[in-house]
Amino acid sequence: MIYFDNSATTQPYEEVLQTFVEVNKNYYANPASIHAFGVEVNELLEAARNQIATILKTKPEHILFTSGGTESNNFAIFGVAKANKHIGKHIITTEIEHASVLEAYKSLENEGYEVDYLSVDKHGVISLDELREKLRKDTMLVTMMHVNNEMGAIQPIEEAAKIIHQHSRAIFHVDAVQSFGKLNVQFNGDAGPDIITVSGHKIHGLKGTGFIAFKRKLNIAPLIVGGGQEFGLRSGTVAVPQAVALAKACRIAVERLQEHQAKFTKWRDELIDYFTTFGNHIYILSSKEGAPHIVSFSVKDLKGEVIINALQKRGVIVSTSSACSSRQKKTSHVVEALKVDPHFKEGVIRISFGAKNTDEEIEQFKAIFKEVMKELKGV
Repeated sequence: MIYFDNSATTQPYEEVLQTFVEVNKNYYANPASIHAFGVEVNELLEAARNQIATILKTKPEHILFTSGGTESNNFAIFGVAKANKHIGKHIITTEIEHASVLEAYKSLENEGYEVDYLSVDKHGVISLDELREKLRKDTMLVTMMHVNNEMGAIQPIEEAAKIIHQHSRAIFHVDAVQSFGKLNVQFNGDAGPDIITVSGHKIHGLKGTGFIAFKRKLNIAPLIVGGGQEFGLRSGTVAVPQAVALAKACRIAVERLQEHQAKFTKWRDELIDYFTTFGNHIYILSSKEGAPHIVSFSVKDLKGEVIINALQKRGVIVSTSSACSSRQKKTSHVVEALKVDPHFKEGVIRISFGAKNTDEEIEQFKAIFKEVMKELKGV
């Protein structure tokens, strides 16, 4: 099997799995307990927190462990919105965010918050001028994904951060689920985002793991109330094995960042060039200026499911747009925002690379895809 659906989920590293099992087996006490065993487990938890904080260049107390990207995004959006009404009730995001952001914003809109959605160009990138125009004195939150999960567009988050902080009091939340481990993601002094959200299973960690990170102490409402764990913001017994395994995955991702960037960039560029050889039969949504690990394209007048099934019969696993919403029988909101030609709207396929992929698999894919195109399109 050639697995090219790593933006949906990745195969966990063996080291991550071993860490998870070892901590579950040997460090199972409640980290909130005051006995020696509990204190030992809590020290392990805080070591994991410190490791992630070091990577992001923030303080350990600004890292909160969650169950993944959706929870982290919800936490950032609802937590900031509920705690900062004194600034205003105007919030901004983009048209191509993940569902965990868009649905949260819709929920706030139903509660009386005013939402502006930034448009994108054909490459999926926002206009900084439009962002500047939309900011107001009562803008309280801006949410923006660093890398789009469906076609790999990279947003100019550093430039956006400068504009947001210069022209408003808004808190800037960056969804880094698809960028952490592929691009440089960290807090950078006064520049950059105020909040970063990350999911473990996108970086060869475990499903059900993630974190929300803050650049500084923020006014944010608790996500879950109870015993006051995670600095009173997310009560409940902390899943220490998951947290330690996540820290391990984060360390490996950063250590291998340059190696993976080089490989993924090479493969992305090769495939973009390869798809251009099919002329007007294929429309390429991704670009060589986008994320290194995602290549999205569409075959004219073919549904994505048809292409997926043809590739799957030959041992290649790819996806249509976002795995989180691909079972829904409707055109992706990202495809709509990009104004893709109607002939190509239903045939969007996403190839996404991971650490386990090889040069040989790229070459095998090219040969297999040529067979598929001959079978389905006669070319």
